[in-house]
Amino acid sequence: MTDLVIRPLVAGEENLFDSMPDPLPQLRQVAYADGIAGGGYRPENTWVALRADRVVGRAAWVLPPGAIGAPWLERFDLDAEPEVGAELLRAAHEALGGPGLYYAALPAHWRRRPEVLAVVRAPMEAARLAGLVERGERLRCSWTGTPLPASSGRYEFRRPVDVAEINALVARIAEPDVLTGVENARAVGGVDLATDPLAWLGDATEEWRVAVDAGKPVGLAGTAGDACFPLIAYLGLLDEAARPELLAEAVRVLAADGAREVTADVDAHRVAVLAELERTGFRQLRCRVVFAPPNSPE
Repeated sequence: MTDLVIRPLVAGEENLFDSMPDPLPQLRQVAYADGIAGGGYRPENTWVALRADRVVGRAAWVLPPGAIGAPWLERFDLDAEPEVGAELLRAAHEALGGPGLYYAALPAHWRRRPEVLAVVRAPMEAARLAGLVERGERLRCSWTGTPLPASSGRYEFRRPVDVAEINALVARIAEPDVLTGVENARAVGGVDLATDPLAWLGDATEEWRVAVDAGKPVGLAGTAGDACFPLIAYLGLLDEAARPELLAEAVRVLAADGAREVTADVDAHRVAVLAELERTGFRQLRCRVVFAPPNSPE
């Protein structure tokens, strides 16, 4: 690796990042140029590894304007040995104040796709060599207008009485089924979407729904139609039997406002939740494998 040069970009070198062909063009990702224009990506937080002036590794940390957290690694591509990627990450970590979170974006069902595995093995191994530890996987799913399951009539769906009712129900739900944008809420606003969703979504209650069975609340869903895209931000249950109909109701809330696509994120280990999303008409778009420093609470 004697001919290897590892360094951050400087202003005006943004095209150098894009000189490396995108190894996973099927992924929906913010273009680097758009990230620079929006202020989330910055040249000094973008590092490259070059051999003979050719980019063989690139890593871009992102921190949106106004965010209170630390930058996280959003883009990391490698056309070289894992050791090269590890050296790139170590150099950047030293300059950026230490290792942080890395969200490895991957196509859906990536473990069953040899052509994807061939691309992602090297950067994921590089992350491990640089001291990061795999901490789980989150799946992004999308509904695009397929017919929704019919309601059984068992449940009533209503708006919450007030913010206090939302907070009281959230406090009773130990592990929400769906949390969309939990990473951004934590990194940008310092908010735990699972325990304090209103701190991220705001106090308006119009897009929330409470599922009621025989007069008792059994579930809660919070949607966001005016975010960057329509999504189910929060969905939690006090009775798992309500899951199918509460999911469908949350989609109906957004579709009634004109949404043609609805996004929902779920932890990959929540097999029952994922199965219900798929029965509701959602399909997997992509996943994010989370890497973190060994002592990180993530």
